[in-house]
Amino acid sequence: MQKVLIITYYWPPAGGPGVQRWLKFVKYLRDFNIEPVLYVPKNPHYPMTDESFVDEVPEGIKMYRHPIFEPYGLASIFSSKKTAQISAGIITTKNQTLLEKALLWVRGNLFIPDARKFWVKPSVKFLAEVLQKENIETIITTGPPHSVHLIGHGLKKRHSINWLADFRDPWTSIGYHEKLKLSRVSRKKHEYLENLVLNGADKILVTSHTTKNEFSVITNKPIEVITNGFDTKEDVPVPLDESFTISHIGSLLSGRNPASLWKALAELIDENGSFKESFTLQLAGVVSEDVLESVYGAGLKPYTELLGYVSHEEALRFQKKSQVLLLVEIDSEETKGIIPGKVFEYMAAKRPILGIGPKGWEVGQIVANTHTGKTFEYQEKELIKKQLLEWFMAYKTKELILPSANIGQYHRRELTRKLSKYLQWE
Repeated sequence: MQKVLIITYYWPPAGGPGVQRWLKFVKYLRDFNIEPVLYVPKNPHYPMTDESFVDEVPEGIKMYRHPIFEPYGLASIFSSKKTAQISAGIITTKNQTLLEKALLWVRGNLFIPDARKFWVKPSVKFLAEVLQKENIETIITTGPPHSVHLIGHGLKKRHSINWLADFRDPWTSIGYHEKLKLSRVSRKKHEYLENLVLNGADKILVTSHTTKNEFSVITNKPIEVITNGFDTKEDVPVPLDESFTISHIGSLLSGRNPASLWKALAELIDENGSFKESFTLQLAGVVSEDVLESVYGAGLKPYTELLGYVSHEEALRFQKKSQVLLLVEIDSEETKGIIPGKVFEYMAAKRPILGIGPKGWEVGQIVANTHTGKTFEYQEKELIKKQLLEWFMAYKTKELILPSANIGQYHRRELTRKLSKYLQWE
C-alpha cells in the first residue's frame, strides 16, 4: 500500500470548510490502496472549531504534530475581536478604525505569505525524520494557508520525493489580497513565492478550471481539477420548514452582499401579503456587520433569523429542511473560479439553490448541469425576484422540488478515486 504524507494546517477539531476537503479524502484513500499519514500543528489557533469532525477521522491514522508559533495570539492583546475577525477572513470595508488598518497592514506586509509562516522551518526539519521513518515517497501540501506549501518546497529541495500541491483557493488572485494594504514589494514577494511553489511541485491540484487556467500561465507542471463534494450519511428524513425559508449556511463576509436580493425580497414582502406572512431569511454562520446593515436597511430585520455558527451536522440538517438554499460569492472577476464547498452539500440536500455571483461564475455551470437551481448576477434583481416568486408559488402547492441529475460524480468517494489515479507516479 502506497503511503502519502499529508501536510495541512486545518484538521479536526477545526471548523469551517477548510478542514473538510482532506478529512474526506483521508476517509476514503484506503479504499484505493493508499495509506495517509498526517502532519498537523500541535497548538493551532483555529478561528472556529467543530467537535463533530473529530468523529470522522478514520481509526488507526498515524498522525504527527509539531508546535506552531501563532502571532494572532499576540495581536489579540490589542483587540481580540478584531484579531479573531481577520483570522476568520472577515475584513470590514467601511469605517475601518486605525487599529483595523494597522492590523491589516501588519498581516499583509510582515507575514508573507501568511501568519503561519513560522511553522515552515521547524516543520521541514521535523519531517525529515518522519519521511525516513515512514518510508514516504509522496507528500501533499494543501493551502491556504499557503505557507504550508513552503514546507513542501523545503522538503522537495532536500529529499527525493514526489510533491503534490493542493490549492483549495487561489493565491495572489484571491479577493481579500486587495484588502491587505500590500506594498509593491510585498505583492512582488507573494508572486515570487507563488511561482516558486507552482514550478517546484511535481503536480498541482486545484478546485476550479478558472484557477487551473490562471496557474497554467505560470507553470507547465501538470494541473488537475478536483472539486470539493458531498459525503452522504444515513439519509434520515428531515421535515421541510413550514415557512418559506431562504437559508444561507456559512460565512457571509463583507463582499458577499447581494443588495439586489435584499431589495427583491423587500418588494415581494410589500407586494404579496402571502409572501410576507410566510417568508423567513435564515443566516447560519458568521455574518459581517456590512451585510447585516444592508439586510436590515432593506427592511428585512423582522424576517431575519441569525443562527450563529452551527456544527457541520446541524448545517446539514438546516440544508435539508430549508425551502431554498442561498449561495453568494463576491462580485468580481477574481472570484469567478471560487466554488464554495457547500454547493455540493446543497445539491445533496435536494433543495433549490439560489446562486448570486459574478459574471462567468463557474458555479453557474455546475448548478445548470445538475439541474439543482438557478444562478444570477448581482444586478439581475428582476430575474431574481421572478425566480423567487415562481419557487414561492410551488411552495404554496407543496411542489417545490427540483429533480437533480448527475450529482454522483461529486460524492467524496468518487473524488477520492480521481485523486488516487492522479497520485500515480511514472
